[in-house]
Amino acid sequence: MMASTANNNLNKLKCVLRLAYEDKRIKENIAPRLKHAKEASTRREFLTLDEVKKLAHTPCGKPVVKSAALFSCLTGLRISDIIRLQWENIIRGADGGWCMHIVTKKTRTEAVLPLSDEALALCGERSTGQVFKGMTQALLPLYLKDWIKSAGITKHITFHCFRHTYATLQLAAGTDLYTISKMLTHSNVATTQVYADVVNDLKRKASEQITLK
Repeated sequence: MMASTANNNLNKLKCVLRLAYEDKRIKENIAPRLKHAKEASTRREFLTLDEVKKLAHTPCGKPVVKSAALFSCLTGLRISDIIRLQWENIIRGADGGWCMHIVTKKTRTEAVLPLSDEALALCGERSTGQVFKGMTQALLPLYLKDWIKSAGITKHITFHCFRHTYATLQLAAGTDLYTISKMLTHSNVATTQVYADVVNDLKRKASEQITLK
């Protein structure tokens, strides 16, 4: 189990323990004594905006894989939720714009997330049933690597990297961490903080590009 998953479970347990103590079901609140697991610092690979544009202009052996990948870059949606996305989930929001009403597979989080015009266009003509028809996890090892290579991208990119790409590009564009956290359906802003660290690294590199020497 990943440390982040263990910590999320621990937070739930602490909440139960506090409620049990307040309800006098247990004599002592031991929640404060439970320590979180240390989360290892892991590199999250992502694409630059130029690389995403390269992919957008590169043909893929399976068009639905390309559409789903670019959709993830524009929405941050996980592959499991993209596969499960149904046309009935694409709805008009309170502001009149298009949204997707989902319950995430991983965390069972319910959310209504806005869709940009480009993201909606990737869904194709409105129909019924699965939005990205024929999309399955089994297609990824067959088409993803070759498509990325054809675009001239040498990074090791998995489908989940498109979700990282969305978060990183949003932060680089100035979107606040709280909003990105909600768009990614993270239960805790701290989970999203790792992307801020990535952007800070990019800013540091950018600051060193101009030199008078």
